[in-house]
Amino acid sequence: MGCIGSSPARNEGGARREKIKKPKPWAHTEPITRAQLMNMLEEFWDTSPDYGGQREIWDALRAAAEAELTLAQTVIDSAGVIVQGRHLTLCWDERGAKYELPRYVLSEPTNLIREQGQ
Repeated sequence: MGCIGSSPARNEGGARREKIKKPKPWAHTEPITRAQLMNMLEEFWDTSPDYGGQREIWDALRAAAEAELTLAQTVIDSAGVIVQGRHLTLCWDERGAKYELPRYVLSEPTNLIREQGQ
């Protein structure tokens, strides 16, 4: 799971905008395995269009969440996604639709149970 460095950027209108960055370390409410995390990810992305907004923006957010920082920033900029703060947890599209991403789609929890062979 890649994800989301940090320095101000300017958008086309010249307004200052922060680059996205990886979220701070976090812990799930209880330790989970990689398989459980992958199930949570698939369930979220499979149902994300049901939360509203455009399918294309959800696809761009998924691509950005799974990419390294530089590529993630390019994807977000190309899709016209507006990010509140510097994490992808709260975003809007150019039409004003809101997109909320849980932390587990952006980075692994610190209490992820490592299974043998990982």
